[in-house]
Amino acid sequence: MRRDMGEHYQNLASTYDDNWAYSPDFVQWMSGQIASTLRLSANDRMADIGCGTGLFAGGIAEALRPRHPVLCVDPSAAMLDQLPSSPALSPLRASAEEIADQTVPLPYERLDAMWLKESVHHVTDPATTLTGLARLLAPGGRLLVAMLPTTIDYPLFAEALKRYEELQPDPAVIARHLADAGLRAELTFVEHELRLDRERYLSMVRSRYMSVLSTFSDGELDAGIEEIRARYPGPEFVFPDRFAFVLGVRDDSTGATESDGGAR
Repeated sequence: MRRDMGEHYQNLASTYDDNWAYSPDFVQWMSGQIASTLRLSANDRMADIGCGTGLFAGGIAEALRPRHPVLCVDPSAAMLDQLPSSPALSPLRASAEEIADQTVPLPYERLDAMWLKESVHHVTDPATTLTGLARLLAPGGRLLVAMLPTTIDYPLFAEALKRYEELQPDPAVIARHLADAGLRAELTFVEHELRLDRERYLSMVRSRYMSVLSTFSDGELDAGIEEIRARYPGPEFVFPDRFAFVLGVRDDSTGATESDGGAR
């Protein structure tokens, strides 16, 4: 059922930013939500794990003007090739798993903040990977998993919504993983209203802008788009884009050190 994600993002890379250009206010809003939730400052050593083309890392870097380049981590070379050219962004080709188990080392000894924006559902073993990422936090470091909830109100065809619910991790479970990793974890929700031109949104669906859409064949997707046309008449789609924000904070007293090798 699930197509190879490397191939999916290879195909999507050249048009990925176009899919989001419809709503620069959304990109600005999400970048601001990530920055405020993580309490980011220009002094922080930061990493965007699963950064894609760097849409949100770029927005955060532009707003903060960080003293240390934001690490833009992604396993797809094609996506990293689309990163904005900026000394404030440093690309690193690696998966979340490779960062967590330090197969691919970071240029920073410890991180003050990191975020995974809609990428945790690609992680094969979230508990192990999040524990490994938590070990990379400095005392007082913060880790944010920004993800969609288990159900969404997107104007998709019925089988896509059903399959999404089968595949999407539960944010409450992710919060437990962060707590088990020794972090102080909390789960909150944020919401932004999207207003999309009908044909523009259908074009995004056709380009498989959501990874769940990559699990459908071309024929299935064409049939699904016709179902969307029939179910949602009108020139514009208006719907809430709701996100679960799972924040983990390493207390100063439990910070990882070189001698202890990580969280107790």
